[in-house]
Amino acid sequence: MSQAILEENKALIKRLMTEVDRGNLGIIDESYSDDYVDNTPSPIRGLAKGKAGIIKAAEIFKASFPDTKHVIHQLIAEDDRVTLHMSAEGTHTGELFGVQPTGKKVTLTGISIYVIKDGKISERWAYHGVGVLDQLGIEIPK
Repeated sequence: MSQAILEENKALIKRLMTEVDRGNLGIIDESYSDDYVDNTPSPIRGLAKGKAGIIKAAEIFKASFPDTKHVIHQLIAEDDRVTLHMSAEGTHTGELFGVQPTGKKVTLTGISIYVIKDGKISERWAYHGVGVLDQLGIEIPK
C-alpha cells in the first residue's frame, strides 16, 4: 500500500475524532461502510449491530457527555489497518441509560484497530480501560 493511502487512512480516523467532538455525528455515516462489522469484545447490549449501532452509541454518548474531547496519542497505519491509541474526557451532563446527570468527569483510554476499505471503515476492534459505564456505576440489564 502506498504511503499516500496510509496517510489518507490515518486522516480518516483523525477527522472522525475531530468531527465527533464538534458534534457532527453525520461523519459516522460518511466514514463507516454500510457493511461495517464491530468486533469489540463487549459492545453495549441492546444496540443494533454494525453501522446503526455505532451511530446510536455516538448519539447516546454525545447527548450524555456533550463536552467530550478525544486526544490522539498515536496513529499507526499499515496495509489496510489503522491503530489508534487515544483518550477521551467528558462530563456527564445528560441522562445516560436512565441515570440522571452526575456532573462527574470521566476519562476513557483505549486502543482501536480499524480496517479501511475503499476509504471507509469496514471493521473495528476497540479495547478500553475502565469504561464510562463502570466509572458512573451504571449496569445495563441483560
